[in-house]
Amino acid sequence: MSSLPPLSLSILGVEPLDEFIKEIADFIHHMIISRPDLPGNVEVEAKIGLLRERGGGRLSLPVLVETILTPDSIDCRFESNMTAVCMAIGLCNFVQDLHISDHGLDSKKAQHKHFNTLLNELKISSSQPGYASSSPLDYHHLRLVDSFYPSETNDREKIRVTRDEKSGAVIECMRKIRLGDLNIYSPKRSADWRVSVNLEVPCSHPVGSSTHQRKKDRMSYSHEEFNIDLTQVTSTNQSGTPEILHELELEIARPALLLLTASKRGDMNAPENERNAFDELIRAFVNNARILARNASDSWH
Repeated sequence: MSSLPPLSLSILGVEPLDEFIKEIADFIHHMIISRPDLPGNVEVEAKIGLLRERGGGRLSLPVLVETILTPDSIDCRFESNMTAVCMAIGLCNFVQDLHISDHGLDSKKAQHKHFNTLLNELKISSSQPGYASSSPLDYHHLRLVDSFYPSETNDREKIRVTRDEKSGAVIECMRKIRLGDLNIYSPKRSADWRVSVNLEVPCSHPVGSSTHQRKKDRMSYSHEEFNIDLTQVTSTNQSGTPEILHELELEIARPALLLLTASKRGDMNAPENERNAFDELIRAFVNNARILARNASDSWH
């Protein structure tokens, strides 16, 4: 035999369900349907970073491949700050826009160049006529200022007022309620990732002084139902000491669509495409998170 004959997907002729994606979909769905009965948007995001042991080193588990950790089962922390590696993603002028210098970062240049080239090529090629591999990629640059105020309902929660840095116009005023996190450990990769589900409850503008502020210089890429945000965050505490962080996150762009698809998940009275839409949305979300994590270089450590 010189070649492999066509094979069935399985002895039943179907492909077994991907348990990894289903586990994440089940988690997000449970967070949505069990959320507090409060008005607001459900935020689903994935952050790229590292799972670290309490001693500071990267988490090490006896597994060979990407693994979802049972919540609160391991004493570790997730670190999304990329300052130590200066990971830069963006268009050619993005480094200048964020004032990130690559001086002295020779070991990190490969990672910067890889992601910079990747998104450059995607942005340019996806805008060309006849491009059929994917939907067009778009982006916009935001400069925002977050001010945080104490919440009267919960000491651990803050009210966040977001303004446009240039005009000072208030964009939103909200209280974020953390619903749950799911950590994904990736032993074969240089980065791990975390899925977070939050409830953003709109609030009236608080009185008094803010406890601290945070400036966000953000390049936001949009692709179909998702946003990919690379943000340089400058935080200022009450002592006035600035701290600069860099974060990379993926977010489902339309909360209303997320809730609509979640409400019809598995509903046998709904058309098949509608009852499967939630799982399709999460499948694409997971694929994008995996792509970002798998393109991190060894300089992440």
